[in-house]
Amino acid sequence: MPSPFDPDGGRVLMLEPPWACAEALRSQLLDETYTKPYVMDDGERRFLHFNERLTQSAMRLAAPNDLDLRYTQKMMSFLLFCSRPRRLLLIGLGGGSLVKFCHYRLPATHMTVLENNPDVIALRDAFLVPPDSPNLKVQEADGAEYLAQMEKGIDVLLVDAFDSTGFAPSLANREFFEQARAKLTGSGMLVVNLAGDAQTYAGLIGVIMQVFDDQVIMFPVREDRNHVLLAFRDPIFEPNWRRLRDLAKELRSKYGLDFPSFLEKIERAAKLGLARREAERKY
Repeated sequence: MPSPFDPDGGRVLMLEPPWACAEALRSQLLDETYTKPYVMDDGERRFLHFNERLTQSAMRLAAPNDLDLRYTQKMMSFLLFCSRPRRLLLIGLGGGSLVKFCHYRLPATHMTVLENNPDVIALRDAFLVPPDSPNLKVQEADGAEYLAQMEKGIDVLLVDAFDSTGFAPSLANREFFEQARAKLTGSGMLVVNLAGDAQTYAGLIGVIMQVFDDQVIMFPVREDRNHVLLAFRDPIFEPNWRRLRDLAKELRSKYGLDFPSFLEKIERAAKLGLARREAERKY
């Protein structure tokens, strides 16, 4: 149906039957009483929304497998520290940006994707998320419950899970992050997207630092007003910044992302102790 938010002719794609009342749906979108996720399409990009104010994901139609939002690019900075992950677990499907990038660019990696909202999964075709295969599984599941039951052996755990109010409530607790650490390999790492009002996740930063023995680096994504948090399972992890600078150049050539810039921000944040500052900040 025509988008009520875009006077230039955009469309809204909704999980509704053809006979649904368009005017009623339009009113629900405008007053934010519509309860399902929906897609906004302006002819160049598609965006996943839970409400008009918050963009959950973005895809350029001309390059559907690229990472459009800056925070998704910076979440891939885990490749600086784990360049060949064998097992990757992603909590939060969204519009599938990270799924597609990892699936096509890391073909040897086995990836499991957990999404607790069946309506989000129902929109996977709109975002051209590839079908399940031996190396890709998208499952409807609660991330915390699934993690508690699975075996150890995750190389990288990506957490990009939100609802209409913020960071997924079932993951916003110490037990979840303790389970996360327990299920990582000895050199494994946790990558978390922190978005929205900093007051809503400030307490989590301190929890993660306690659980991961202060082996945490947090750096900003100013373009999206997010932060990306990296937590390392190895209690004596120590980055070799000089070696990482060479690796960053190699990764830029291989994947087309600005890893040298990512690394510069990560190194600066680590040396400034940004994670500790945010954990202790008074709101």
